Amino acid sequence: MKALIKAEAKPGLWMDQRPIPEIGPDDVLIKINKTGICGTDVHIYAWDDWAQRTVPVPMVVGHEYAGVIAEVGANVCRLAIGQRVSGEGHVIGMNSRAARGGRFHLDPETKGIGVNLPGAFAEYLRLPAFNVVPLPDSIDDDLGAILDPLGNAVHTALSFDLVGEDVLVTGAGPIGIMAAAVARHVGARHVVITDINPERLALAAEVADVVPVDVSKEDLNSVKARLGMKEGFDVGLEMSGAPAAFDQMVEQLVMGGKIAMLGIPARPALVDWTKVVFKMLTLKGIYGREMFETWHKMLAMLQSGLDIRKVITHRLPMSDYKTGFDAMASGNSGKIVLDWAQL
Repeated sequence: MKALIKAEAKPGLWMDQRPIPEIGPDDVLIKINKTGICGTDVHIYAWDDWAQRTVPVPMVVGHEYAGVIAEVGANVCRLAIGQRVSGEGHVIGMNSRAARGGRFHLDPETKGIGVNLPGAFAEYLRLPAFNVVPLPDSIDDDLGAILDPLGNAVHTALSFDLVGEDVLVTGAGPIGIMAAAVARHVGARHVVITDINPERLALAAEVADVVPVDVSKEDLNSVKARLGMKEGFDVGLEMSGAPAAFDQMVEQLVMGGKIAMLGIPARPALVDWTKVVFKMLTLKGIYGREMFETWHKMLAMLQSGLDIRKVITHRLPMSDYKTGFDAMASGNSGKIVLDWAQL
């Protein structure tokens, strides 16, 4: 089969031939139809410090996908050949207290498809049946290929009660935009999303009913006044990983406000913890998705009116993957979906 591989310990990815994976009794084999490019894949492509510490070479990468089950293991009984699926990219152990207690997303033995284990940028993917998520007919392969990052957005946005609340989202990347859309969908009053990239802010306004703010040109206090907000924001969703954005969020939240943090700083950053303490803020770190409650909620929201389709700005044949990675690296794209039928 053809696969996109981190073949050498240097920048780049290479299309090459690999054997079709052999599955075990508890696995399924998925024929990949479409994949999404993740920011993690961009880090692997660039071969930055994180990637060098984390990813074994050679490795088939990629973890956002939709496809069809081509084969099932002998012990698999709830899935069928020909069924359309996506899947949870975190493969867990079953030895920890968290996993044995059903809190699978907190398992310390977690390994990532396309990061620690062979990934989905290939014609076929082996996946534990436990991780498979069937796709309803109403959710096509384009959306199916971006459910993994949408799950990050849903996990972050639903960390706190948003009904009637004023929400500040820092970082208008694709996941930040989707989180803002989720916040509006579940009943937030005002949703303000900030960035310094005008193209991403324009995309945010196109995807969701939010207030985009370029913080290099406009002060958030004036935005609050314009919206008729008498106090600060109730909930913050920090999606940028930029220390300045976190500092601004702390300033703009009400006393007792809540922050869900998905963005990862490129390096350790100073935090004025005095402000966090005196404002009695609640901070929650977010990683991945709750298995499998997040999947249930995001599929239900997509079926009940949540529309994030416009966050996909590029649809390309898999053979044109370099164009997709260049677009992602530019910072001027939304989600990019690659079609494996066009090799």
